[in-house]
Amino acid sequence: MKKSVLTRYRVLAYTTGVLLVLLCLSMIAKYGLDMNGAADFTRVVAIAHGWLYVVYLVFAFDLGSKAKWPVGKQLWVLLAGTIPTAAFFVERKISRELEAKVAGRTPAVAEA
Repeated sequence: MKKSVLTRYRVLAYTTGVLLVLLCLSMIAKYGLDMNGAADFTRVVAIAHGWLYVVYLVFAFDLGSKAKWPVGKQLWVLLAGTIPTAAFFVERKISRELEAKVAGRTPAVAEA
């Protein structure tokens, strides 16, 4: 697996995570605090998060298929972009797990 596959997943995981936290804060400002201008900010952040989440899904699915993850693990990673702050924790765990594989340090399996 190439390092670029993991890198683009990590970038999109952080981006969608930050946008989701911003979206939650802007929704609190819009509906809970009734702040002026929060509606426009909420709309912009919601659109950006929506489009980038689709790109995140593509990159996470690509990473999962190249890492040969089971379906349950892949769904767990795909849904991490919908729970505020979950993308940060899932990204860190996945990155630690795959760093050895990306660096090519995984032991070769002898074929019969």
